Amino acid sequence: MKKKFSILLVAGVLIGLIFSLVGVVLISQAKSEPARKIVVFKTGVDEATRESLINKAGGVKIKDLKLIEGKAVLLSPQAEKALVRQAGVLRIDDDVSVEALIKEGSWKVNRVPPRPAQVLPWGVDRIDAELVWPSGNTANPIKVGIIDTGISNTHPDLLANVKGGINTINPRKNWNDDNGHGSHVAGIVAALNNDIGVIGVGPEIDLYAIKVLGAGGSGYLSDVIEGIQWAIAHNMQVINMSLGTVSDIKSFHDAVTAAKTAGIVVVAAAGNSGSPTDGNSTVIYPAAYPEAIAVSATDQNNVIASWSSRGPEVDLAAPGVGIYSTYKGTDYATLSGTSMAAPHVAGSAALVLNTPVGSNDVNANGKWDPDEVQTKLQATAKDLGDAGLDTLYGWGLVNAFNAVQ
Repeated sequence: MKKKFSILLVAGVLIGLIFSLVGVVLISQAKSEPARKIVVFKTGVDEATRESLINKAGGVKIKDLKLIEGKAVLLSPQAEKALVRQAGVLRIDDDVSVEALIKEGSWKVNRVPPRPAQVLPWGVDRIDAELVWPSGNTANPIKVGIIDTGISNTHPDLLANVKGGINTINPRKNWNDDNGHGSHVAGIVAALNNDIGVIGVGPEIDLYAIKVLGAGGSGYLSDVIEGIQWAIAHNMQVINMSLGTVSDIKSFHDAVTAAKTAGIVVVAAAGNSGSPTDGNSTVIYPAAYPEAIAVSATDQNNVIASWSSRGPEVDLAAPGVGIYSTYKGTDYATLSGTSMAAPHVAGSAALVLNTPVGSNDVNANGKWDPDEVQTKLQATAKDLGDAGLDTLYGWGLVNAFNAVQ
């Protein structure tokens, strides 16, 4: 009996040891799983050396990010530790997830005839964009890059205004929108004045589809940075980013700064994390960067949406609740979010850029600069909330008509 008990005891100990060893192996493997990182190199490190450093560390390059002297790379924790110690490496950032900023539960696809009669969306009406068009200013040919899920390449209310684009997720594929978010944003900016569907803030703006988010409405920061890089290279005058992340990543800030330095007006959605009851209302990135125009969302009563992020980073407010616009394919949809607010400001910026700079030319260089456009939009906004600048509406509700006077 004692012998049998001893055998069982030994067997139990052995089984326990085996399970422990398996657990250690599994934990070790989990810790060694490669993750997406952004490796930024010091100025002066040549391309061959950069590639060599990554290869020696055991990394796998995903793409070049020349705008920030970096590369997106797959790195195991061990490889990251080895690489960050190299003399030519400035830093390694996380290649975080970035999301489209739709208010959860607001998604409503409107099943309408293929070519419904045109209506003036309440948001475009509220910012008085339609009062600008009779002067002949429809923002043609101002170039606006929609950094998003793409733009529908079949929509009759958009396609004539789409002049090009890129898919940074997979350059072998086109920029067509397989989600709907980017097409909705694009329609707010520049849906055609063609008697069907809706009409955008600047109905003859040249749209560029910069697809950085996938069918699920999310993507990686490195793809967004490549999109900004493309926008600079192709001379965009305005970029709209109705997307964001809660993570403050230096590489993201550097890319946004580079866009503004290149003369691009950067417009970004403030985020949908607002909650007046518990104080959770942080403006997310890139809107929180000072180089971007951060936009909060208002409803038809000119009141900030309860879910709209708010804070000292907010520069302007715009309509963002129950916004009817174009969608993927040939559909239309009603959506809510600061994603919808930002393109009202982007379109307004395009209308301003299509006017003579005149006395607004602070630095006397004969053209509109991003700061001059932002100052004009802020100075002519409808003051809401507390007098002057406040954390809910910034300088107030954007007004396109006032801004072009």
